[in-house]
Amino acid sequence: IIIGTFIGLIGGLCLQYAIAPLRWLVRAYVDILRGIPVLVLILFTFYGLSLFNISIPAFGAGVVALAAFCGAHMSEVVRGAISSIPHAQTEAAKALGLGFWKRFRFVILPQATRRMLPPAINTAVEIVKSTTLLSVIGVVELLLATQQTIARNYLVIQFYLAACVLYLIINFTISQLGALVERRFAYIKY
Repeated sequence: IIIGTFIGLIGGLCLQYAIAPLRWLVRAYVDILRGIPVLVLILFTFYGLSLFNISIPAFGAGVVALAAFCGAHMSEVVRGAISSIPHAQTEAAKALGLGFWKRFRFVILPQATRRMLPPAINTAVEIVKSTTLLSVIGVVELLLATQQTIARNYLVIQFYLAACVLYLIINFTISQLGALVERRFAYIKY
């Protein structure tokens, strides 16, 4: 999630402000990765890169695939948040004599941050849920560990219920932290 968010910040800025050729490359990256199911991306990263003599361990392939997928989604979140700022805000900052970086830091970024938080948190929750797909390439994560434990103990309902509770706790924590940050950046404190 952290790597994907960093990729997304850079990608979103490129989509909004970069020169045309770079913007087209980033747009292609975003559209292709958003259009591919995450499972296909995981399998390609693990098995497909071997066609190019690139061997990545299962965990590394999972990190690369999920970070790339998260980065594509976050790029669009960042681009959407920045482009949703009324153009008059930028014009007013220019009229005050602010350069690009000061305009971005003091006018655009604070407003865009408020607007990008809800979809960014949603993306983080989706990435956590997508980690279950890593079991397909042999990464031991919560679902695969649960299945291995069930194979030893035959307590199917209890262990799947425990896995559900753990996923709920993780995602609820992310959502609550996101709500806390949203309140911190709110226009009106509540």
